[in-house]
Amino acid sequence: MDRPDLRYAAYARDRLAGMPSPADPEAFALAYHLLHLSYLVVADLESHIHRPRGWTLPGFRLMFKLWLLGPTQPARLAEISAMSRSAVTNAINTLEREGLVERRPVPDDRRAVAAGLTATGEKAVREAFAEQTRREQQWFATLAPEERATLTDLLTRVLAARPEDAD
Repeated sequence: MDRPDLRYAAYARDRLAGMPSPADPEAFALAYHLLHLSYLVVADLESHIHRPRGWTLPGFRLMFKLWLLGPTQPARLAEISAMSRSAVTNAINTLEREGLVERRPVPDDRRAVAAGLTATGEKAVREAFAEQTRREQQWFATLAPEERATLTDLLTRVLAARPEDAD
């Protein structure tokens, strides 16, 4: 553990262990490492894959959802993306200007629209997805397949049980 960020986390955890409640060194270490890893992975994916394309990771995630789901209403995209409706609308506007996404009427509701990928957007998502998958594999190569499955299960459990006011 010769990395300064990991040395700091160990130091902070040790300091917290000597403090009275409500200090919780285990919760601190878990949250610290999870946040730090999240930041590093997001920054890495954005700098190596998405920014060179003129995108952000949230923009890619939105296009990825459209790739898997097909045309989807913005409210549904916000619901499954942990993004506000206005953030989804802004992202759709940007992606639409770039010719990657288009708005389409919803057949059963003349007032509603759904966002969908254009042919250019679908091709772009496929290419970015392949690159991102390779990068994610590099990030998690240190874990055995069963360890990755366990970590995924644990994170899913925490997400499912998150405090109600955490949205």
